[in-house]
Amino acid sequence: MKLKKLIFCICFWVCLSGCGQAIGNNNTKTADISSGELRKEVFALVSSAENSSTDYAEQYAYIEDIGDGRGYTAGIIGFTTGTGDLLEVVERYTELKPENELKKYISALEQVNGTDSHEGLGNAFEKAWVDAAQSAEMIQAQNDILDEQYMNVALRYAKEDGLCPLGQYIYYDALVVHGSGDSEDCFEAIRDAALEKEKAPSDGGDETAFLTAFLDARGPVMQMEIAHSDLSRLNAQRKFLSEKNFNLALPLEWTMYGEPFSLTYDQISKMP
Repeated sequence: MKLKKLIFCICFWVCLSGCGQAIGNNNTKTADISSGELRKEVFALVSSAENSSTDYAEQYAYIEDIGDGRGYTAGIIGFTTGTGDLLEVVERYTELKPENELKKYISALEQVNGTDSHEGLGNAFEKAWVDAAQSAEMIQAQNDILDEQYMNVALRYAKEDGLCPLGQYIYYDALVVHGSGDSEDCFEAIRDAALEKEKAPSDGGDETAFLTAFLDARGPVMQMEIAHSDLSRLNAQRKFLSEKNFNLALPLEWTMYGEPFSLTYDQISKMP
């Protein structure tokens, strides 16, 4: 009886060891990027791609037009006026803090949704965004929309496909750039293309092969836009994949647009 229990325990541990083991120095009990140190790691990784800095806390106040046809790009993950998620941030901010300087721009934001126009916005709007980003309510508003539209969606699909933290991050990064929907260049289309080539781990597939197929499918979609034609963020993900770092164990080293980055436990512990 004891031998049977021992064999069962060993088999159970082998099945879970891919995602369930301790993640570097993180002491993360659940392999989920939605909170704790893994969330900080993923925020820093995405920030290196979006803002060439791992200091994601500084990006809540970021705002500029990067010329990608989406109007203003702003905040921690690059909410845009053209896609409407920036409008949703301002609306959530207004719910949290009814008296604010961004509230008066809601009508203009509704009008420019779906375009690259700055009409009714301009320098005064940019300043109001920067000023608002100093408040806890604006940070919460950005984090709320980030979770609702990107993080939670990424985790839902990642859990359905049986992915470890690396795969969760890869899904989240793709959603940040491509969004969710039914167009040929959205996240779901990329995932569908990967599933046509490889089985998901939840269906008995190999995680490395599946995530490689996902990145292979994402590359051409990235290059459909000049602003995203540099595949550094995908190359960094391929590097972690080649290292079999499924749990995003620290330290991490990668290159983004020719610039080297690293992330250590000491750095993570100092991030908000």
